Order: sequence, then structure tokens, then C-alpha cells
Amino acid sequence: MNVTATHIAELAEYLRKGSRILVFTGAGVSTTSGIPDYRGPQGVWKTETPVFYQEFMTDYAERVRYWQQKVDADDAWGKAQPNGVHRALVDLERAGKLEMVVTQNVDGLHSAAGTSDDHLVEIHGTVRLVACQTCGEESDPEPHYAAFRETGEPPVCHCGGLLKPATISFGQNLDVFEVERARSAALSCDLVLALGSTLSVYPAAAVPLTAAERGVPYVIVNRGATDHDFKSCVSLRIDGDVSEIVPPAVAAALA
Repeated sequence: MNVTATHIAELAEYLRKGSRILVFTGAGVSTTSGIPDYRGPQGVWKTETPVFYQEFMTDYAERVRYWQQKVDADDAWGKAQPNGVHRALVDLERAGKLEMVVTQNVDGLHSAAGTSDDHLVEIHGTVRLVACQTCGEESDPEPHYAAFRETGEPPVCHCGGLLKPATISFGQNLDVFEVERARSAALSCDLVLALGSTLSVYPAAAVPLTAAERGVPYVIVNRGATDHDFKSCVSLRIDGDVSEIVPPAVAAALA
């Protein structure tokens, strides 16, 4: 049995035993769909400087820069489709084994694959909605992208508030309701699986640790190092491509 086959078999055994599985996902889950990560060697933040939330709210030029970044991203990978990892997690839900998917990703691909809202926490928000920063109304982003492409003017809500894709920017608070949903899942799951994340961004990366520190088995699958690699609560660490390991492991566990 080669190394990858061994990893698949090891992960499948954990998945068979789990009945309330918490899955924490990062950028490595979506790279196969053509969406680049943010912090890797070719990451987005190697070539772009992020716009902080306070800058967005107070500086017109920074709002323009922010919207240009979002439009450029939408042009480049706005038509990305879910991959085998996203679909495998839907299979876990349909089998009644999924407690929650908590994702750092803002691409909306878990939802597009079929993960239900009841089993999904998008802890850093989603690009599939635009939210008014004053009244909170959410809307389809496409008309706003189209308007910005035509005019170069950052869009404004009918109430006069600033519109922004419903993602969490640097310096912006997480949604306390979504954080509590993630924490609740961490306190009720019987297996936690971290996929495609360096586990370096907090407070999000504290979610799998909350589960693991209860004594729940903790499995990490990621290509490259993570900040949790040497924690004593990690039960299984697989260094490899999540797209090669997770789908066949889920299929084996559900067979």
C-alpha cells in the first residue's frame, strides 16, 4: 500500500467512527477549483495589499481600491465550481454524519455544492452577497459589480449606506452569531477534521482546537506545515493534497 493509500485508509477509519463530524476548511480546499489562496507562496496578499475595514468606511479612494480588487477577483475566478472535496462533505451530510462545516473560505463553494445552511458556518463571510454597512440589507452582488465596472464608483445602498461584499475585512469584527454556531458545533462534535488550512488565522483556528481539547479525535489534512502540527491533541496529521485524499476516504467510509 503506497503512502497516499495508507492516508486514505487511516482517514476513512476515523470517518467511519464519527457520527457528528465537524469539518474546518481553509483555502487549500478551493485551490483545485481555481481559487488562489491568500498566504501561500503565490497567495493573493503577495501581490495585493488588503484594504482594512476602517479604511473602507472612511476613505473613498480605499473603497474604490477595495471594489476594484473584488471585481478583478470576480473576473478571474467568479465562475469557479465546487470540487470533489466540497461534494464529499455533502455526502457526509446526506449520510447523517456531519455536525457542521466551518469554513474560512468566502467563495461560497460549500453552499454551491449543496451543504445546507443548517450545517454551514462561513466564518469570514461570503462573496455571494453584498451587505449594506448601515441597514444590513443583503443583495445579489452581480448588479453592483456591473455598475462598478461601468462607472468606477463604489455602490451605495438605497438607504445611503456603503455597500460591501459580505466578507470579513481586516479590522472588521466577526459575526458573533456565526462564531457561536461554530463554537456550539465544536462542543458537540465527536470528530474534528481540518482541511486545507494553515490554522494560523485566529479566532477562526481556535474552532478545531476547542473540539480537540475536549478529547475529540483531531485530524489535519494539509499540504505544508500548519500551526497545529505539534499540538499534543492532534490524532492524525496527513501532509498531502486534500483533493486526492478526502474524496476517496469519504467514499470508503460510506461504502
